[in-house]
Amino acid sequence: MKTLIYSLSLIFLPTFLVNAQGTKPPTKVELVNVQVDADAAAKRLSEGIKFKTISNQDRTDFDENAFKEWHAFLEKTYPLTHQTLKKEILGDPRKFSLLYTWEGANKALAPVVLMGHQDVVPVVPGTESQWEHDAYSGDIADGYIWGRGSLDDKVMIMAILESIEMHLKKGLKPERTIYLVFGQDEEVMGPEGVSQVVKELESRGIKEIAMVLDEGLPLAPGQFPGIKAPTALIGTAEKGYLTLELKVSGPGGHSGMPPKNSNIGILALAITKLEANPFPNRITDVVRDQYKTMGPFLSEEQQKLIAKDDTFIEFMLTQPMTTAMIHTTTAVTMVNGGIKENVLPPFASALVNFRILQGETVASVVEHVNKVIDDKRVTVTELPASIDPSPISSSTGPEFQLIEKTIRQTWGTPDLIVVPYLVIGGADAKYFAASPMTKNVYRFTALRVESAADTQRWHGVNERVLITEYAKSIGFFYQFIGNLKELK
Repeated sequence: MKTLIYSLSLIFLPTFLVNAQGTKPPTKVELVNVQVDADAAAKRLSEGIKFKTISNQDRTDFDENAFKEWHAFLEKTYPLTHQTLKKEILGDPRKFSLLYTWEGANKALAPVVLMGHQDVVPVVPGTESQWEHDAYSGDIADGYIWGRGSLDDKVMIMAILESIEMHLKKGLKPERTIYLVFGQDEEVMGPEGVSQVVKELESRGIKEIAMVLDEGLPLAPGQFPGIKAPTALIGTAEKGYLTLELKVSGPGGHSGMPPKNSNIGILALAITKLEANPFPNRITDVVRDQYKTMGPFLSEEQQKLIAKDDTFIEFMLTQPMTTAMIHTTTAVTMVNGGIKENVLPPFASALVNFRILQGETVASVVEHVNKVIDDKRVTVTELPASIDPSPISSSTGPEFQLIEKTIRQTWGTPDLIVVPYLVIGGADAKYFAASPMTKNVYRFTALRVESAADTQRWHGVNERVLITEYAKSIGFFYQFIGNLKELK
């Protein structure tokens, strides 16, 4: 086995980040050598991928044994962590979320939370043949570790645990308490998992958490129009979440005697109205902050476009991801109705998912939907797990700067850009963001992928991670834990 050491020498690289006020900080960041046995770590991640800890939309389809076996695997694989940290298994009604407590020496310091999620999404039926390696094989081939969880999100859990195991071997006792929170159901919005963990921590009287770091987007080149340099995006806020069921009920019967308006037809009209009346585009503070930071790296023409809101919006509308950052999105994701070609169904239903932009709420979206549909034949029902948009965490405070410094110590190159951004999806961190315990909640997947196109592997086919990048991810968390002593 070989030990890979990432960064050839200790050098100083200028920090090119421009903060929200548009000033360049004078600090320089030193690349840090972290020795990681990449081959051994890859084999452990490979084994972890084989546990089918799947979150299906049908919550009755839940393999408890897969989670129990995965937990036993973690305990066997990281013995020092399980000997030193306090482990609790939480959740409601099912208890499969993991809370580890690494007690700090100074109880006066607010704790830090590191997060990841244990569950993975299922393979879409019909896509199995598109995988170069089976989705749960954990195959190691061509320099990659393949399978579900290699990017989303067992890779983060195991990178964190690998780094802690390394620190414990050296006898580290952290100054402040560190919580590890690994949810069981992030892929279905986390109502049984991290939502319950946050409630438990609140019930214990914890008043303040210094910062939370959860998954987000990876470091990648070409993530935004006009910027080819590698970009590390640190999520400072995320959009809210809401799913509404639209349902039409009425007489069914023989298709030879249809009514003027069928249940499916009424439902289709309601959906058409929603898609014809999207939420307005707006430039929010978090997006403005992001592009102020990226401004110096845009062309002169692009800088002019983002100077005014109307042209800024036009600029953002050029790509699906940036379009989603400036309005509440409406997505019809599931439709149900009809069991036979010559039978009129007695009901038809659809699920419509909304990712809610800051400045709007769950309540305002429901009000908009009812107003637009304006049809008493259509019932609108809010499904569980809805949540308002998160508050915006600071992109200039010491917590953000600590993450940025660690990124630069791990992947620092002269052209690396580190910027705050709005998370258009969602993560379990939203439950901490909604709690009064903390105002510093950040999201970053500590990996570098080869191109922006690789982000399609999240929830897609051929999910994989470079062995070299997994080693760097371990190095990131190792260095981050070491850097926490700088957080006052």
